[in-house]
Amino acid sequence: MPLKPRLGFLGVGWIGRHRMLAVHEAGVAEIVAVADSSQEAARGAAAAVGAEVVSPEALLDEALQIDGLVIATPSALHAEQAIAALDAGRAVFCQKPLGRTASECGAVVEVARRADLLLAVDLSYRHLAAVARMREVLESGGIGDAYAADLVFHNAYGPDKAWFLDAQLSGGGCVIDLGIHLVDLALWLLTDPKASADSKPQVTAVDARLFAAGAPVAAGQVEDHAMARIDLADGRVVTLACSWFLHAGCDAVITATFYGTQGAVALHNVAGSFYDFRADLHRSTSSEVLALPPDHWGGRAAVGWARRLGAGERFDPAVEEMVEVARVLDLVYGR
Repeated sequence: MPLKPRLGFLGVGWIGRHRMLAVHEAGVAEIVAVADSSQEAARGAAAAVGAEVVSPEALLDEALQIDGLVIATPSALHAEQAIAALDAGRAVFCQKPLGRTASECGAVVEVARRADLLLAVDLSYRHLAAVARMREVLESGGIGDAYAADLVFHNAYGPDKAWFLDAQLSGGGCVIDLGIHLVDLALWLLTDPKASADSKPQVTAVDARLFAAGAPVAAGQVEDHAMARIDLADGRVVTLACSWFLHAGCDAVITATFYGTQGAVALHNVAGSFYDFRADLHRSTSSEVLALPPDHWGGRAAVGWARRLGAGERFDPAVEEMVEVARVLDLVYGR
């Protein structure tokens, strides 16, 4: 494989185009082909990076010789499109969720393992500088034994595409859209990277409440507000809340606090921003700043995947974490 892998992009709406431009500007890959259900979007994205517009089906043609595919399409298509790309010998970087259920996610991961191809998912909040600093503190024992975490993602807006509100197409509402980031951060930050696989956080129980327009969610609806308690086998507890269309007084409220026996580390967005974050270390009534904006983090996961692909990396077992995250979401949804 060349040092600069040849990539195709499937889906270039706002987030797909953003990830494409991040990869292009980083100079870590050659973007050769773009496909989207909107020809206008495809033409605009392709022109921005000097790529060819092709049909979604043609992206995997041997003639294009792409090494990897970036998928940013509606959620119901992710698993099928990722499996098709992996079966065709292409590495995959996929928007979250990788699948609507743990079963779908597991099927994709198994194909990637069998093909020995690099698979990654765009759980982008892992790549915040503020989260990196929090992870350093947690790994070093800087807050003692972490025993509880409280995470929130409230959005004063909601999705602007109809498929988000169709449970069959989306797999769920605000939990699979926003709460997936919270579950991932909680399990990832509470995991000792030096630990063996069988000592990673094991979720034993989930107690959740889902609402739509202020009432308990009914069959066929997707939730716009959710709260959940997640119990781990070792006694630790994670609580989370997320929502769309909340009367939050600002664009968004995004926080993640991890409590330990000797302190706490906390992430929160600044002034209601979707993009600016700070992290702090708390001890009793005093605080120390760990990280402040600016931090251009949005495309970091995609750039990192492209760089790893160019270095010749193959299947990474760490992607199995996506199946566990999806299993927790299944428990939140009671399925």
